[in-house]
Amino acid sequence: MSEEIIVKHCSPTILGIKTGNIFTCRFESKKDEHEYLKSMNLRLSSKGLRVLPLRQHNGGTLIYVYRPSRLKKDLRDKTAKRILSERGYCCKSTDRCVAHLVRRIRECSSFPHEIGLFLGYPPEDVCGFIEHKDEGCKCVGCWKVYGDAEKAMRLFDKYRRCTDLCCSLFSKGCKLERLAAGF
Repeated sequence: MSEEIIVKHCSPTILGIKTGNIFTCRFESKKDEHEYLKSMNLRLSSKGLRVLPLRQHNGGTLIYVYRPSRLKKDLRDKTAKRILSERGYCCKSTDRCVAHLVRRIRECSSFPHEIGLFLGYPPEDVCGFIEHKDEGCKCVGCWKVYGDAEKAMRLFDKYRRCTDLCCSLFSKGCKLERLAAGF
């Protein structure tokens, strides 16, 4: 797997303006997957990033790239805690929440709706989606918005500009570690 896929799908997380991103990629073997993820974690952990496999499905591996420090802050939100507690999460440890999410993803045929909390989506939007599905959302971008649509649209634009910038810098030779350090 090339680093380009991480830059393409995770730039807002790489630059520290978003908690996490997920994407699917294919590996030649389980050994290649393990070695690649180990290498990415060794290279990026000092930059505050973690890379985890969430599940394998249809020949691909769902990868979660996130910033544990941001996730810890996000999961302190009272609405986030309520959503997670209602789904059996122990909110005393961010690592335990991530482990529980991995179990839920592997057990469910579809994504558990609380995954948005692990990606940095506003808790009010995650709650809105859980309660209303497609009904009543104000707009759609990286997620369905049920709360502050103007703020979300500005954030969607910021994520897009961030991705454009990172992809451009990467194509010109900027290393992934340098991007993760804020260039």
